[in-house]
Amino acid sequence: MKVIFEKHGPVAHVTINRPERLNACDFETYTRLTEIWSEFRDDQTLRVAIFTGTGDRAFCAGSDIKSNYVEKIGVEGARTPYSVMLELTKPIIAAINGHANGGGLEQALACDIRVAAEHSQFGLGEVRLGWLPGGGGTQRLPRLIPLGRALEMLYTGKRINAQAALKLGLVDYVVPMPELMSKCEEIAAEICKSAPLAIQKIKEVALRGLDLPLAGGLRLERDAYEWLTKTHDASEGARAFAEKRAPVWQGK
Repeated sequence: MKVIFEKHGPVAHVTINRPERLNACDFETYTRLTEIWSEFRDDQTLRVAIFTGTGDRAFCAGSDIKSNYVEKIGVEGARTPYSVMLELTKPIIAAINGHANGGGLEQALACDIRVAAEHSQFGLGEVRLGWLPGGGGTQRLPRLIPLGRALEMLYTGKRINAQAALKLGLVDYVVPMPELMSKCEEIAAEICKSAPLAIQKIKEVALRGLDLPLAGGLRLERDAYEWLTKTHDASEGARAFAEKRAPVWQGK
């Protein structure tokens, strides 16, 4: 099984399971990830996902260049995990347990929150193969870290360590490897305390607003706010606060 998909209550665990290839993705792995992210999107019982790789050597070493993935993944109109992740309004937490290179880093960049083990390494080495990152690396990395440093990584294929990634804002937390999953599960549990529709609207508005002038982003925010005020969960949140109890979210 090249990808493991488990459901722990409202939390999905998605694990690339090719440790013998440093969790590099071939065509079948990408296809299965695309299916899993679609299922995660459509399953109303799932609120948040934790995305990682098997073992302690690599989150994902990128695309498996020894496979024939290039010809297959490049088919016009083919769905990829990157395209499905772009559509998701549910949060994904990346548990980066080692190398995150090439397509592996691009998949981590497509997540909302990134937690890295101390020994992790990050890079986009496609330029050394005569390619460019085709899973969003040229677009997401410069939006996340200073432009000059992003371009340096893209131009040179140079890798950086976890502490450098933290300093740049490429990752949000760096923890010892034994604490990696517990830190991600802690974040997921906190997210699950919040109203699911509100979380989804926040992600949608925050990401769409990045491409808008401030005035347009504020209008988008206002529309989402007004929509949420009419939901059942908004009324439940107010009642629960007044009654000094935990709210019971229904996602409607």
